[in-house]
Amino acid sequence: MAPHFSTLSVLLPVYNGATTLPAALDSLLDQTRPDFEVVAVDDGSTDDTATILERYAQRDPRIKPIFSAHNGIVGALNLGLTHCNAPYIARMDCDDISHPQRLERQADCLESQTDIDLISCRVEFPRCRANSGYARYVDWTNHVCTPDQIRNLRFIESPFAHPSVMFRAELVHRFGGYAAGVFPEDYELWLRWLDNGVNMAKTPETLLTWNDPPDRLSRTDPRCSTEAFYRIKAHYLAKWLQTHNPHHPDIVVWGAGRKTRQRASLLTEQGLRIRAFIDVAPNKIGRPIHGIPVWGPHDLPAPGSCFVVPLVASRGARTTIMRFLGTQGYTLGINIIPAA
Repeated sequence: MAPHFSTLSVLLPVYNGATTLPAALDSLLDQTRPDFEVVAVDDGSTDDTATILERYAQRDPRIKPIFSAHNGIVGALNLGLTHCNAPYIARMDCDDISHPQRLERQADCLESQTDIDLISCRVEFPRCRANSGYARYVDWTNHVCTPDQIRNLRFIESPFAHPSVMFRAELVHRFGGYAAGVFPEDYELWLRWLDNGVNMAKTPETLLTWNDPPDRLSRTDPRCSTEAFYRIKAHYLAKWLQTHNPHHPDIVVWGAGRKTRQRASLLTEQGLRIRAFIDVAPNKIGRPIHGIPVWGPHDLPAPGSCFVVPLVASRGARTTIMRFLGTQGYTLGINIIPAA
Protein backbone atom coordinates (compact mmCIF):
# COMPACT_ATOMS: atom_id res chain seq x y z
CA MET A 1 0.00 0.00 0.00
CA ALA A 2 1.39 3.41 -1.00
CA PRO A 3 1.81 5.97 1.79
CA HIS A 4 -1.10 8.37 2.22
CA PHE A 5 1.13 11.45 2.19
CA SER A 6 3.66 12.06 -0.58
CA THR A 7 6.78 14.08 0.06
CA LEU A 8 7.66 13.93 -3.64
CA SER A 9 5.78 14.82 -6.79
CA VAL A 10 7.31 13.56 -10.03
CA LEU A 11 6.25 15.83 -12.88
CA LEU A 12 6.16 13.82 -16.10
CA PRO A 13 4.72 15.44 -19.26
CA VAL A 14 4.18 13.08 -22.18
CA TYR A 15 3.08 13.51 -25.78
CA ASN A 16 2.82 10.39 -27.95
CA GLY A 17 5.25 8.52 -25.73
CA ALA A 18 3.65 5.09 -25.80
CA THR A 19 6.80 3.26 -26.90
CA THR A 20 8.99 4.51 -24.04
CA LEU A 21 6.50 5.45 -21.30
CA PRO A 22 6.19 1.99 -19.69
CA ALA A 23 9.94 1.73 -19.05
CA ALA A 24 9.99 5.26 -17.60
CA LEU A 25 7.07 4.50 -15.27
CA ASP A 26 8.55 1.14 -14.27
CA SER A 27 11.78 2.91 -13.30
CA LEU A 28 9.78 5.17 -10.98
CA LEU A 29 7.80 2.33 -9.45
CA ASP A 30 11.13 0.61 -8.70
CA GLN A 31 12.39 3.50 -6.59
CA THR A 32 13.81 2.76 -3.15
CA ARG A 33 11.90 5.72 -1.70
CA PRO A 34 8.17 4.99 -2.02
CA ASP A 35 6.50 8.21 -0.78
CA PHE A 36 5.87 9.89 -4.13
CA GLU A 37 3.17 10.64 -6.64
CA VAL A 38 3.67 10.73 -10.41
CA VAL A 39 1.79 13.63 -11.97
CA ALA A 40 1.74 12.41 -15.57
CA VAL A 41 0.35 15.01 -17.96
CA ASP A 42 -0.85 13.55 -21.24
CA ASP A 43 -0.57 16.53 -23.57
CA GLY A 44 -3.24 15.46 -26.05
CA SER A 45 -1.47 12.33 -27.28
CA THR A 46 -2.86 10.54 -30.34
CA ASP A 47 -1.20 7.16 -29.66
CA ASP A 48 -1.76 4.71 -26.78
CA THR A 49 -0.32 7.02 -24.10
CA ALA A 50 -3.68 7.53 -22.36
CA THR A 51 -4.39 3.80 -22.23
CA ILE A 52 -0.97 3.11 -20.73
CA LEU A 53 -1.39 5.79 -18.07
CA GLU A 54 -4.83 4.49 -17.12
CA ARG A 55 -3.49 0.94 -16.84
CA TYR A 56 -0.62 2.03 -14.60
CA ALA A 57 -2.95 4.18 -12.47
CA GLN A 58 -5.15 1.14 -11.84
CA ARG A 59 -2.05 -0.83 -10.87
CA ASP A 60 -0.63 1.82 -8.51
CA PRO A 61 -2.56 4.82 -7.10
CA ARG A 62 0.65 6.85 -7.00
CA ILE A 63 0.33 7.26 -10.78
CA LYS A 64 -2.00 10.24 -11.27
CA PRO A 65 -2.77 10.95 -14.95
CA ILE A 66 -3.85 14.39 -16.08
CA PHE A 67 -5.40 14.52 -19.56
CA SER A 68 -5.46 17.74 -21.58
CA ALA A 69 -5.70 19.03 -25.10
CA HIS A 70 -2.37 19.38 -26.86
CA ASN A 71 -0.79 22.60 -25.60
CA GLY A 72 2.96 22.02 -25.91
CA ILE A 73 5.63 21.30 -23.35
CA VAL A 74 5.39 24.58 -21.40
CA GLY A 75 1.63 24.30 -21.03
CA ALA A 76 1.92 20.66 -19.97
CA LEU A 77 4.62 21.43 -17.40
CA ASN A 78 2.72 24.32 -15.84
CA LEU A 79 -0.52 22.32 -15.78
CA GLY A 80 1.34 19.55 -14.02
CA LEU A 81 2.79 21.95 -11.47
CA THR A 82 -0.73 22.93 -10.39
CA HIS A 83 -1.39 19.27 -9.56
CA CYS A 84 1.86 18.64 -7.67
CA ASN A 85 0.95 18.42 -3.98
CA ALA A 86 4.29 17.56 -2.37
CA PRO A 87 7.01 19.83 -0.95
CA TYR A 88 9.57 18.44 -3.42
CA ILE A 89 9.08 18.21 -7.19
CA ALA A 90 11.22 15.98 -9.40
CA ARG A 91 11.23 16.19 -13.18
CA MET A 92 11.09 13.17 -15.44
CA ASP A 93 10.54 12.61 -19.16
CA CYS A 94 8.80 9.68 -20.76
CA ASP A 95 11.89 8.51 -22.66
CA ASP A 96 14.32 8.52 -19.72
CA ILE A 97 15.07 6.09 -16.90
CA SER A 98 15.45 6.99 -13.23
CA HIS A 99 17.89 4.73 -11.43
CA PRO A 100 16.44 3.01 -8.33
CA GLN A 101 17.98 5.33 -5.73
CA ARG A 102 17.41 8.56 -7.62
CA LEU A 103 14.45 9.92 -5.65
CA GLU A 104 15.81 8.75 -2.32
CA ARG A 105 19.23 10.25 -2.88
CA GLN A 106 17.99 13.61 -4.14
CA ALA A 107 15.31 13.96 -1.47
CA ASP A 108 17.88 13.12 1.21
CA CYS A 109 20.03 15.98 -0.12
CA LEU A 110 17.19 18.49 0.10
CA GLU A 111 16.22 17.28 3.57
CA SER A 112 19.76 17.36 4.96
CA GLN A 113 21.07 20.47 3.16
CA THR A 114 18.58 23.20 3.91
CA ASP A 115 20.65 25.75 1.98
CA ILE A 116 20.19 23.81 -1.29
CA ASP A 117 16.92 24.53 -3.14
CA LEU A 118 17.45 22.48 -6.30
CA ILE A 119 19.40 19.25 -6.60
CA SER A 120 20.33 17.53 -9.82
CA CYS A 121 22.55 14.53 -10.53
CA ARG A 122 25.04 13.24 -13.03
CA VAL A 123 23.47 11.44 -15.98
CA GLU A 124 24.52 8.67 -18.30
CA PHE A 125 23.97 9.01 -22.01
CA PRO A 126 23.83 6.51 -24.89
CA ARG A 127 26.73 7.43 -27.15
CA CYS A 128 27.05 7.07 -30.90
CA ARG A 129 28.64 9.07 -33.67
CA ALA A 130 25.35 10.81 -34.49
CA ASN A 131 24.99 12.29 -31.01
CA SER A 132 28.62 13.19 -30.33
CA GLY A 133 27.68 16.83 -29.75
CA TYR A 134 25.24 15.88 -27.02
CA ALA A 135 27.80 13.50 -25.54
CA ARG A 136 30.31 16.35 -25.19
CA TYR A 137 27.63 18.44 -23.49
CA VAL A 138 26.86 15.59 -21.08
CA ASP A 139 30.55 15.25 -20.26
CA TRP A 140 30.66 18.97 -19.50
CA THR A 141 27.51 19.12 -17.38
CA ASN A 142 28.58 16.04 -15.39
CA HIS A 143 31.56 18.08 -14.17
CA VAL A 144 29.47 21.11 -13.18
CA CYS A 145 28.29 19.99 -9.75
CA THR A 146 28.98 22.42 -6.91
CA PRO A 147 26.90 25.54 -6.23
CA ASP A 148 29.89 27.74 -7.16
CA GLN A 149 30.45 25.89 -10.43
CA ILE A 150 26.78 26.12 -11.34
CA ARG A 151 26.66 29.84 -10.55
CA ASN A 152 29.87 30.71 -12.40
CA LEU A 153 29.43 28.46 -15.43
CA ARG A 154 25.69 28.89 -16.02
CA PHE A 155 26.23 31.18 -19.02
CA ILE A 156 28.21 28.57 -20.93
CA GLU A 157 25.36 26.09 -21.19
CA SER A 158 22.41 24.82 -19.23
CA PRO A 159 24.03 23.17 -16.20
CA PHE A 160 21.37 20.44 -15.91
CA ALA A 161 19.67 17.76 -17.94
CA HIS A 162 16.09 18.90 -17.40
CA PRO A 163 14.66 15.51 -16.25
CA SER A 164 17.45 15.10 -13.69
CA VAL A 165 16.36 17.85 -11.28
CA MET A 166 14.44 17.90 -8.02
CA PHE A 167 13.50 21.19 -6.37
CA ARG A 168 11.53 22.65 -3.52
CA ALA A 169 7.96 23.36 -4.60
CA GLU A 170 8.08 26.75 -2.91
CA LEU A 171 10.39 27.99 -5.67
CA VAL A 172 7.48 27.92 -8.11
CA HIS A 173 5.37 30.06 -5.81
CA ARG A 174 8.21 32.50 -5.10
CA PHE A 175 9.79 32.90 -8.54
CA GLY A 176 7.32 31.46 -11.03
CA GLY A 177 7.16 28.32 -13.11
CA TYR A 178 7.97 27.72 -16.74
CA ALA A 179 7.77 30.70 -19.08
CA ALA A 180 6.66 30.54 -22.70
CA GLY A 181 8.80 32.25 -25.31
CA VAL A 182 11.39 31.80 -28.02
CA PHE A 183 13.87 30.16 -25.67
CA PRO A 184 14.41 26.76 -24.00
CA GLU A 185 11.99 26.73 -21.08
CA ASP A 186 14.28 24.80 -18.73
CA TYR A 187 17.37 26.97 -19.27
CA GLU A 188 15.33 30.13 -18.80
CA LEU A 189 13.94 28.74 -15.55
CA TRP A 190 17.40 27.91 -14.14
CA LEU A 191 18.75 31.34 -15.15
CA ARG A 192 15.76 33.12 -13.60
CA TRP A 193 15.95 31.17 -10.36
CA LEU A 194 19.73 31.63 -10.13
CA ASP A 195 19.21 35.34 -10.75
CA ASN A 196 16.95 35.31 -7.69
CA GLY A 197 19.61 33.67 -5.53
CA VAL A 198 18.38 30.07 -5.65
CA ASN A 199 21.15 27.71 -4.53
CA MET A 200 21.62 24.67 -6.77
CA ALA A 201 23.85 21.61 -6.61
CA LYS A 202 24.32 18.15 -8.09
CA THR A 203 24.86 14.78 -6.46
CA PRO A 204 28.10 12.99 -7.37
CA GLU A 205 26.18 9.85 -8.34
CA THR A 206 24.80 9.03 -11.78
CA LEU A 207 21.07 8.63 -11.16
CA LEU A 208 19.40 9.06 -14.56
CA THR A 209 19.75 7.59 -18.02
CA TRP A 210 19.11 10.50 -20.36
CA ASN A 211 18.14 9.08 -23.72
CA ASP A 212 18.50 10.81 -27.08
CA PRO A 213 15.62 10.15 -29.49
CA PRO A 214 15.91 11.81 -32.92
CA ASP A 215 12.72 13.81 -32.29
CA ARG A 216 13.90 15.26 -28.96
CA LEU A 217 12.61 18.85 -28.71
CA SER A 218 16.10 20.19 -28.13
CA ARG A 219 17.00 18.84 -31.57
CA THR A 220 13.91 19.99 -33.46
CA ASP A 221 12.33 23.00 -31.74
CA PRO A 222 13.45 26.52 -32.77
CA ARG A 223 13.17 27.52 -29.09
CA CYS A 224 16.24 25.36 -28.52
CA SER A 225 18.30 26.73 -31.41
CA THR A 226 21.78 28.11 -30.81
CA GLU A 227 20.50 31.65 -31.37
CA ALA A 228 17.69 31.13 -28.85
CA PHE A 229 20.21 29.91 -26.25
CA TYR A 230 22.46 32.92 -26.76
CA ARG A 231 19.61 35.41 -26.66
CA ILE A 232 18.25 34.20 -23.34
CA LYS A 233 21.69 33.91 -21.77
CA ALA A 234 22.54 37.43 -23.00
CA HIS A 235 19.48 38.76 -21.19
CA TYR A 236 20.40 37.17 -17.87
CA LEU A 237 24.14 37.75 -18.30
CA ALA A 238 23.50 41.47 -18.73
CA LYS A 239 21.46 41.47 -15.52
CA TRP A 240 24.24 39.60 -13.70
CA LEU A 241 26.94 41.97 -14.97
CA GLN A 242 24.97 45.01 -13.88
CA THR A 243 25.34 43.77 -10.30
CA HIS A 244 28.77 42.11 -10.41
CA ASN A 245 30.82 44.12 -12.90
CA PRO A 246 32.36 47.19 -11.21
CA HIS A 247 33.06 48.65 -14.69
CA HIS A 248 29.48 48.25 -15.91
CA PRO A 249 28.47 48.65 -18.71
CA ASP A 250 32.00 48.17 -20.11
CA ILE A 251 33.30 44.67 -20.79
CA VAL A 252 36.23 43.14 -22.66
CA VAL A 253 35.17 40.28 -24.95
CA TRP A 254 37.63 37.46 -25.59
CA GLY A 255 37.24 36.46 -29.23
CA ALA A 256 37.06 38.58 -32.38
CA GLY A 257 35.87 36.03 -34.92
CA ARG A 258 32.60 36.36 -36.80
CA LYS A 259 30.58 34.02 -34.56
CA THR A 260 31.95 35.62 -31.41
CA ARG A 261 31.07 39.08 -32.67
CA GLN A 262 27.53 37.87 -33.40
CA ARG A 263 27.23 36.67 -29.81
CA ALA A 264 28.72 39.92 -28.56
CA SER A 265 26.12 41.90 -30.52
CA LEU A 266 23.42 40.30 -28.39
CA LEU A 267 25.14 41.74 -25.32
CA THR A 268 25.31 45.22 -26.83
CA GLU A 269 21.57 44.94 -27.50
CA GLN A 270 21.24 44.51 -23.74
CA GLY A 271 23.07 47.80 -23.13
CA LEU A 272 26.59 46.49 -22.57
CA ARG A 273 29.53 48.31 -24.15
CA ILE A 274 32.54 46.46 -25.54
CA ARG A 275 35.75 48.19 -24.57
CA ALA A 276 37.96 45.82 -26.57
CA PHE A 277 38.14 42.40 -28.19
CA ILE A 278 40.94 39.95 -27.38
CA ASP A 279 42.18 37.52 -29.99
CA VAL A 280 45.22 35.34 -30.62
CA ALA A 281 45.21 35.68 -34.42
CA PRO A 282 48.09 37.98 -35.51
CA ASN A 283 46.06 39.27 -38.48
CA LYS A 284 43.35 40.56 -36.10
CA ILE A 285 45.46 42.09 -33.32
CA GLY A 286 45.82 45.83 -33.64
CA ARG A 287 43.12 46.15 -36.30
CA PRO A 288 39.98 47.76 -34.83
CA ILE A 289 36.58 46.23 -35.62
CA HIS A 290 33.91 48.90 -36.04
CA GLY A 291 36.08 51.22 -33.99
CA ILE A 292 36.63 48.69 -31.17
CA PRO A 293 40.32 47.84 -30.59
CA VAL A 294 41.54 44.25 -30.84
CA TRP A 295 44.15 43.34 -28.24
CA GLY A 296 46.45 40.38 -28.01
CA PRO A 297 46.31 38.37 -24.77
CA HIS A 298 49.34 40.17 -23.35
CA ASP A 299 47.71 43.56 -23.98
CA LEU A 300 45.17 42.74 -21.30
CA PRO A 301 45.49 45.20 -18.40
CA ALA A 302 45.95 44.11 -14.81
CA PRO A 303 43.01 42.68 -12.86
CA GLY A 304 40.82 45.37 -11.40
CA SER A 305 40.81 47.50 -14.52
CA CYS A 306 38.34 45.55 -16.66
CA PHE A 307 35.88 42.65 -16.72
CA VAL A 308 36.48 39.86 -19.26
CA VAL A 309 33.72 37.85 -20.93
CA PRO A 310 35.12 34.93 -22.99
CA LEU A 311 32.75 34.20 -25.88
CA VAL A 312 34.79 31.53 -27.67
CA ALA A 313 32.70 28.35 -27.74
CA SER A 314 35.41 25.76 -28.40
CA ARG A 315 35.85 23.79 -25.18
CA GLY A 316 39.62 23.45 -25.65
CA ALA A 317 39.98 27.16 -26.39
CA ARG A 318 37.83 28.06 -23.38
CA THR A 319 40.07 25.99 -21.11
CA THR A 320 43.17 27.67 -22.51
CA ILE A 321 41.65 31.12 -22.10
CA MET A 322 40.57 30.50 -18.52
CA ARG A 323 43.98 29.08 -17.63
CA PHE A 324 45.75 32.12 -19.14
CA LEU A 325 43.46 34.56 -17.33
CA GLY A 326 44.17 32.74 -14.09
CA THR A 327 47.91 33.18 -14.59
CA GLN A 328 47.28 36.91 -15.00
CA GLY A 329 45.46 37.13 -11.68
CA TYR A 330 41.89 37.13 -12.99
CA THR A 331 39.29 35.23 -10.94
CA LEU A 332 36.21 33.37 -12.11
CA GLY A 333 33.05 35.15 -10.99
CA ILE A 334 35.00 38.23 -9.85
CA ASN A 335 36.39 39.69 -13.08
CA ILE A 336 35.75 36.85 -15.56
CA ILE A 337 32.50 35.16 -16.56
CA PRO A 338 32.57 32.73 -19.53
CA ALA A 339 29.49 32.85 -21.73
CA ALA A 340 30.13 30.35 -24.53
